Amino acid sequence: MRLFLPLSFALLVAFLALGAAPPKATPAAPFVVVLGTAQDAGHPQAACTKVCCTEAWRSEAHRHRVASLGIVDPESGERWLIDASPDFPDQLRHLDQLQPSQSGLPLDGVFLTHAHMGHYTGLLHLGREAMGAEAIPVHAMPRMSAFLSENGPWSQLVGLKNIRLSELTSGTPVPLGERIQITPFLVPHRDEFSETVGFLVRGPNKSIAWLPDIDKWERWDVPVEELIGSVDRAYLDGTFYADGEIPRDMAEVPHPFIEESMKRLKPLSQALRSRVRFVHLNHTNPALDPASRASEAIDTAGFGVARRGEQTSL
Repeated sequence: MRLFLPLSFALLVAFLALGAAPPKATPAAPFVVVLGTAQDAGHPQAACTKVCCTEAWRSEAHRHRVASLGIVDPESGERWLIDASPDFPDQLRHLDQLQPSQSGLPLDGVFLTHAHMGHYTGLLHLGREAMGAEAIPVHAMPRMSAFLSENGPWSQLVGLKNIRLSELTSGTPVPLGERIQITPFLVPHRDEFSETVGFLVRGPNKSIAWLPDIDKWERWDVPVEELIGSVDRAYLDGTFYADGEIPRDMAEVPHPFIEESMKRLKPLSQALRSRVRFVHLNHTNPALDPASRASEAIDTAGFGVARRGEQTSL
């Protein structure tokens, strides 16, 4: 009887017969994963009884975690987090399911964009009342580092060595293992307690930008079109879909409305527009619902909305 072996297995047998080492498998590419897409207070938001939160209160399937991004290198087993949100426990669990830690640490590092509540308060889960972590690297800009060092309860994390602060410099890359690097860049925002940065994450083959918070595009000295053109995917501030979305003067909380961003970016090619994913959506933002007219308008215009669990290889 003639036995037909799969080609890959037959090659392996041949290599072993010749005393040669089998060819090495190509290592899995590092990747980023969206762990949350909502504005700082999540969706549904506390005490909200309006229609925007009704279904989210009724069903977990309609809820949205606070914006955060995971970075994973499957070859080394390392995992990093951009922003420690109020949904930190759920988001760390998400990372554990994708790539269990191989270092014994809950995380190999956290990178913080700024000192608004949705972006750093999850650090408390590293403290003595929770996991009691040991020396987790927390990378932050100088004002952000000083804010954590000089104000409780964050200073307790530093004093008890639950976290180890590492200062970032805008424009200076930080290596993440051997295959990834991350670079902070300053942007204008309401900087009451710290600077605000976005991050460029570059791997062996591709790159992404993570920019969940910024004031209006015209206040930034870098054209957003330039940022989009420099990466393979750009996660951009989509906090509000349109003016009038909340019952207050929206000039007090300046963000680029998604409608404004789409109008500005309309001249870009389809290929460039397809790189954009709006993220950090307020609980009032209709684009949280994939079936909404707002989401349809975004798709029709050639853009996208970030969805929890989506991955981009690096």
